[in-house]
Parts: sequence; structure tokens; C-alpha cells
Amino acid sequence: MILNVALGILFCLAVLFGITCMSVLIGVKRQLKDMMDALNDIESGNGNRRILAANNELTADLAYKINGIIYRYEGQLSQLRVAEETNRQMMTSLSHDVRTPLTTLIGYMDAVHRGIIAGKEREDYLEIARRKAHDLKDYIDILFDWFKLNSSEFALSIEQVEIGELTRNILKDWIPVFEENHLEYQIEIPEKPLLAKVDLDGYARIVNNLIQNVITHSQAVQIKIEIAEKETEIEIYIEDNGIGIEKTDLQHIFNRLYKCDKGRSDKGSGLGLSIVRQMVEKMNGRITVQSEPHQYTVFTVYLCKLQG
Repeated sequence: MILNVALGILFCLAVLFGITCMSVLIGVKRQLKDMMDALNDIESGNGNRRILAANNELTADLAYKINGIIYRYEGQLSQLRVAEETNRQMMTSLSHDVRTPLTTLIGYMDAVHRGIIAGKEREDYLEIARRKAHDLKDYIDILFDWFKLNSSEFALSIEQVEIGELTRNILKDWIPVFEENHLEYQIEIPEKPLLAKVDLDGYARIVNNLIQNVITHSQAVQIKIEIAEKETEIEIYIEDNGIGIEKTDLQHIFNRLYKCDKGRSDKGSGLGLSIVRQMVEKMNGRITVQSEPHQYTVFTVYLCKLQG
């Protein structure tokens, strides 16, 4: 009798275990089917689809892992879309910014070549053509810097330098340019050595681009270049008293291909300040801009100070 009862209990337990296992298998099969449907949906292009799973489900960890991979994939895809849009804008800008001055340059040179102008007008045409050729070279140089800076092969050679002396050496070549452009200049660099880690060519490019930006766009009559030592940073100020930058433009001023004056297509590539910011950040620094239209504009470069 006791044996029969025990066998009955075991039979019931076996049946109950079987029902439980079957229920679990059915649940897992349903979850796998849901996962397959979700993956098919994602494969067809729905990047927002995610696999839903409760924490107590057997496939939960697998579902969360797949969701993580999809999330990262979508992030990379989004970056690729942004890069494609940037490249498209770049090619459109390149086509316009190169073709327009090149066409103008050819027009002036053809006029001289055909002899339809003479005397002073011929000399004027040649001078304009010369300036156009230099503008075109400057644009291509900036474009080359941009592509180089954004290539995976680009690397800076960071070394410890004395910023004051390095800046003086850069600025001495600008003095004749300031005078030629009737730009009153003021330079304040401490005599005390100020050490920072920078790439020599990169730092020169930062300073040169910011000064060239003043000369090309600001219409200023005064420029002030100052270096100041703070507790943990070295600050380089480049300030002018030109037309300034509107507040609506300030937040975009370092964006690639951004031009404050959309109608000023023959001046500036929209890449110069973007190159400056990238270069500063690659040296673990930062850059800010403040401006009050028709009063002042000041770009400030912050570099980490090394203790001497």
C-alpha cells in the first residue's frame, strides 16, 4: 500500500516536472521566435526595433546583449550618415569655392592673353589675377589641412615648449603684415618662462589662423595679442575691435563649413576656425570666443600649464 502511494506521488511529480519543462520550452521557443522577428525587422532597416525581455526570462541576457550590439551599430551608422552629409557639403562647397575664383582667374588671364586690354588696365588685371591665384592657393592649403587633420594617419608631435618665446617667433612675421594692413597692434607676453606641451607646427597654425581670421574678416584697426599665466593654464588672447560676431553666429563659429556672412562666398572656406578648434583639442586645450558687434571680438586659447 505504502509502495503504491509512493509510486503515485512520484508519478505525479514526474508529470508535474514534465509539464513545467514543456511550459519552459514553449516559453523559450516563443521568446526565440520574438527575437527572430525583431532581428528580421532590424535587418530590413528598422534600427529603432529592440528585443523585449523580462528579467526572469531565460533569454533575457541574450536579448540585452543583442540590444547592446544593435545600439552600438546604430551609433556607428549615425556617425557614418553625419560623415556622408559632411562630405557631401564639403564637395558642394569645394566645387563652388574653387570653381568660382578659378573661373574669375581664367577670365582675367584670357583678357590679358588676347590683348583686349592694355596699359594700366592690363597691369590691374594681372594684379587681380595674382591675388586670385594666392587666394585659391590659401583655400587649397586650408582644405589640405582639413583632410589631413581628419585622416586616421594624422598625429601631432607633442613636446614641452616655452610658449612665450614660441609665440614671439610666430608674431615677428606678422608685424609687416599688420603695418601693411594699417592694423595697430599691441603684444603683451610675459618675460617669465611659461611651459606647455604643444605641437610646434600645430600651435603656429592656431595662432596664424586666428590672426588671419582677424585680417580677412574683422575690418578691425586694432589687434591685441596677449598671453597670461593662470593657476593651471596658460591663456592666449587674440582680440580685435572690428565688426564683431552676432550672437546667433557665435555658437556655430567653430562648426565646419559655417560662414557668418553667407553672401561672402569668396572669402573664407568655413574651415579655418574648425581646424583651429580641432588642433587645440588635440593638444588637450580648449578655445572660446566672445564678441560684441562693432566693439570687440576675443578668441581665447587655454593650454595646460607645466610647472617649470
